[in-house]
Amino acid sequence: MKTFSFILTPAVLMLLLAACWTSAYKPVILVHGVLSGPRSFKMLTGFIKKAHPGTKVTAIDLFNDGNSTKPLWKQVEGFGKVIQKIMEKSPEGVHLLCFSQGGLICRGVLSTLPNHNVHSFIALSSPLAGQYGVLDVLRKIFPLPARQLVYLLCYKKYSQEKVSICNYWNDPHHRKQYLESNNFLPLLNGEKPHTWRKNFLRIKKLVLIGGPDDNVITPWQSRYPWVLYKLTILSFTLTHGAET
Repeated sequence: MKTFSFILTPAVLMLLLAACWTSAYKPVILVHGVLSGPRSFKMLTGFIKKAHPGTKVTAIDLFNDGNSTKPLWKQVEGFGKVIQKIMEKSPEGVHLLCFSQGGLICRGVLSTLPNHNVHSFIALSSPLAGQYGVLDVLRKIFPLPARQLVYLLCYKKYSQEKVSICNYWNDPHHRKQYLESNNFLPLLNGEKPHTWRKNFLRIKKLVLIGGPDDNVITPWQSRYPWVLYKLTILSFTLTHGAET
């Protein structure tokens, strides 16, 4: 699995700074991805403190490694409590940078906290529109032969309540089952009715970072939460052949 430190090039770091650190040094909150932990942000933390001395950087130590596969609503609740405490001590606002699965957790937090003061939300290589690709990181959790079969596991109530990746598994060939069974991603993306839009729109800046060289998030365009999957099936077929 590609690590955070590997993909975080100097160019990306400069983009982060240009996009969000132009104001006073607001506290920075970091949320890790699946099968990872706060240690993955060691390089970024050092860079921020060097570039902007005095900036308070918090890499949340919660749901690390294997525990990161717990259901996302449970993680949203846990991370939300920690983020809320940091925000209460930072009335000037905070920056929220979230990696991979952490981007979905942060979206859940931003959607369900009505009075958050997050100034900038940065999602780095995050499957905001869902995941549709069985890579090594997924096979460790459910050893299925091909991604066509994952929906058989993920679109079950038990899996939705137990496995984080199932909460954002978005199979374009089984749209009905996705909308009926997935209890997380369709709500965040407005595919099911909710009352959270105003909460999320409290942010001042939104930065979504990803690219075609990403070998974890499939499709890589999933960094955009408004990706229409029925328009990407053709590209999957051309790229992945019979696996689609």
